[in-house]
Amino acid sequence: MEIFMTVLTILAIGLALYYFRLRDTSYFKEKGLLHDSPLPIFGNMAPYFFRRKPVYLILADLYNKYSQTKYFGFYDFMSPVIVLRDPEIINSIGIKNFDNFCDHTSFVAENEPLMAKNLFQLRGDTWREMRKILSPTFTSSKMKMMFGLVQECAENFVNHIAIRSEKGWTTEMKDIFTNYTNDVVATTAFGIGIDSIKDPNNDFITLTKTVLNFDSIVSTKLLLGRNFPWLFKTLNIKLFGEKTRIFFRNVIIDSIKTREEKGIIRPDMIQMMMESREKMHISYDDMTAQAFVFFLAGSDSTATFMCFLAHEIAVNNEVQIKLREEIDQSLKITNGQPTYDVIMNLKYLDAVINETLRLYPLTSFVDRYCSKSLELPPAIPGGKSFTLKPGTSVWFLPYSIHRDPKYFPNPEKFDPNRFIDGNIDPFVYFPFGIGPRICIGNRYALMICKVVFFHLLARCELEICSKTSIPIKFSKKSMVMTAENGFWLKINARKSTLPEIIKNGEISNNVERK
Repeated sequence: MEIFMTVLTILAIGLALYYFRLRDTSYFKEKGLLHDSPLPIFGNMAPYFFRRKPVYLILADLYNKYSQTKYFGFYDFMSPVIVLRDPEIINSIGIKNFDNFCDHTSFVAENEPLMAKNLFQLRGDTWREMRKILSPTFTSSKMKMMFGLVQECAENFVNHIAIRSEKGWTTEMKDIFTNYTNDVVATTAFGIGIDSIKDPNNDFITLTKTVLNFDSIVSTKLLLGRNFPWLFKTLNIKLFGEKTRIFFRNVIIDSIKTREEKGIIRPDMIQMMMESREKMHISYDDMTAQAFVFFLAGSDSTATFMCFLAHEIAVNNEVQIKLREEIDQSLKITNGQPTYDVIMNLKYLDAVINETLRLYPLTSFVDRYCSKSLELPPAIPGGKSFTLKPGTSVWFLPYSIHRDPKYFPNPEKFDPNRFIDGNIDPFVYFPFGIGPRICIGNRYALMICKVVFFHLLARCELEICSKTSIPIKFSKKSMVMTAENGFWLKINARKSTLPEIIKNGEISNNVERK
């Protein structure tokens, strides 16, 4: 397989070199936009392609370099992109003129059904129809209905952790958080109950490690597919193997049959699609694509974010103490039976999560695809206006803007108090995107994160260890933000500092100690 990908990459580069000769790479120069000169084929992405620097840091360097501009030019390999720095222009494109920029730039060909048919990739009216179908899955009322399932997974997960850490446990956090998110997604999206800590080799975990290994062949395929879709189409390349597609398709079909035969109704995505499939002509492949992207985002991205959150809590002990006090108090008030509303409305926990999202957003950039011309104001004082033409890609940079001292003083400091009052401009803080195409599952992701940290900090303490990287060193190889050498922490079960309600056994603990 590695030989195949090497040959494929060489072929892609050869074809791209020929194509590059036909392309005009003086686009920004002619328009008078500030930009770094592109390299043949790679544009401004060479450091990323050769795994010397992740995309968000390449863009951050340019964001800071062109600090006096409202926007600047960037070559995503051979495709020119307008990168926005100005919150008012971000507002204009993300909200005010959304109808002209409602789509994402496609990065896979139509022959990859798991990706081409999911909500993130759908365009125009097709996207609107599917969004309308799926949106009810993520309302507050549906989140409350899912809460019991999520809390059950969280309590089971934390029970295992608490027992394992009675004498202290040094561990890599990504693996254990992936176990948790894997179980939550399996039960809330697919109606399957699993325990990935007891059974770390279950099909869901195995697929998670295979599909989401972005340092591997999948990374190369994704890179080529996004920038050279014609190559994917010509050679009929699949981003994911047929085994993955068949697995998820069978899970969907089996779940639907079981529900129909037994009259089962669940508050989840499959149920919403079942109720709309005849009216909206939704196929099994359509349903599989939505469930698959839900699996991708819910399992890996959320687990990685939890690692960053755990890291900051361990490093900033005063934050951990304040969080623990808030959690202990809520446990006493609710007699050890916290509800959805209680956990979701914990003010300091919410602030800590928001501050972590500020420093470690889940995406390198938020993109929009121009479908109708729009004139932008001059990029620099005294300059000329610039007209965005149909087919142009526009990017917003959460990582760069979130760390801009103009909007967040002392931006490298972890300070949850920034979010205590809740008065944050949505055009300088957008970890889940902007406008109608904001991540549909953001409320879900926040819930599963808050629930597990509520129970984890009620039972355990997080500490740094000899393997903890301070500050975090970002991986140069990964397509997504993650730590170079993993997220290592020490976990200690709470003893003398446990709230009285837990000491008295008023919180159930059904774990069998062996």
